Amino acid sequence: MVSTAKSWLNADLRDRCVTRDLAWGITVPREGFDGKVFYVWFDAPIGYIAATQEWADAAPGRDWRQWWWQADEVSYIQFLGKDNIPFHTVSFPATLLGSGEPWKTADVIKGFHWLNYEGGKFSTSRKRGIFTDAALEELPADLWRWWLIANAPESADTDFSVARFVADVNKDLADIFGNLANRIISFAHRGFGGRIPRGGAPGDAEQKLAHDLEQRVAALHRHHTALEFRAASAATRAIWDSANAYLQHTAPWTAIKSDPDRAAVVTRVGLNLVALCATLAWSIVPSLSERVLGAFGRNDALPRWPNGPLLPLLDDGAGTPVASFGPLVDKISPEKADHLTNRFGA
Repeated sequence: MVSTAKSWLNADLRDRCVTRDLAWGITVPREGFDGKVFYVWFDAPIGYIAATQEWADAAPGRDWRQWWWQADEVSYIQFLGKDNIPFHTVSFPATLLGSGEPWKTADVIKGFHWLNYEGGKFSTSRKRGIFTDAALEELPADLWRWWLIANAPESADTDFSVARFVADVNKDLADIFGNLANRIISFAHRGFGGRIPRGGAPGDAEQKLAHDLEQRVAALHRHHTALEFRAASAATRAIWDSANAYLQHTAPWTAIKSDPDRAAVVTRVGLNLVALCATLAWSIVPSLSERVLGAFGRNDALPRWPNGPLLPLLDDGAGTPVASFGPLVDKISPEKADHLTNRFGA
């Protein structure tokens, strides 16, 4: 993105027309410009400001100026495809600066390469590719959100394929995250009456787990802050893996007969791990995360990010009921995969 903007500044910066001879568009309100309209990339970004004015006019107490006029306290981030980068990094900022007025310009511009479909471009005319309205008719939004963020075309084009989508969703959401939640919550109902159990105290394994997770959570926060979407999803998945590995190693379902106090500790930590994993994943898969957190009676609109030492958090909530639920994510069947392929014209 930076190299694209610099290429315009260093090698391609020249006077450019802001009008076009077209039958459609915003007409130029100036004598002698009959039949001319504004070039869309001169005019369209002004719509950001105009849309905010329209939003402010729709309800009392709203002031569009606080977002755009001398708005030094506003953090302004744009997300763009790579073909739009020159207009948002050079031409539109030049329009704002050239006005001599205190308009807010973008602080961060996050550019993306192309998302392709099965080796070629998306095409509405050829009905080739999956578009949002049709995607949501087929599968829940969180499944699409997960794949698109985990495979965001940040440094190069990304090719979507139904086979790859199905494999990733089934593994990451069903086998890793879904299995983590279902396994320990189901066990808590079998072994501890559906509540976070009391008894016992965390040991070395829990100390080590908490320390490891603190490092991982800090790294995840850095990725989110830096808008590194692929890295953030990978770090989220790694935390799910760490939680699964802890439960696999400590196996409370095995320990409950020989050492019930130890089984109680591991189950308590495991349940809190599930809630932690859901909290950390909320920005990517909000519906799945809310379903998990709802089982713990946590219905906050925005889950609180964990700060500070994690061991007290993982050892918390003894006696709290935890609701059971079926599979968190149903695997996409081969028949469904074939249907997606046939519908969307691969």
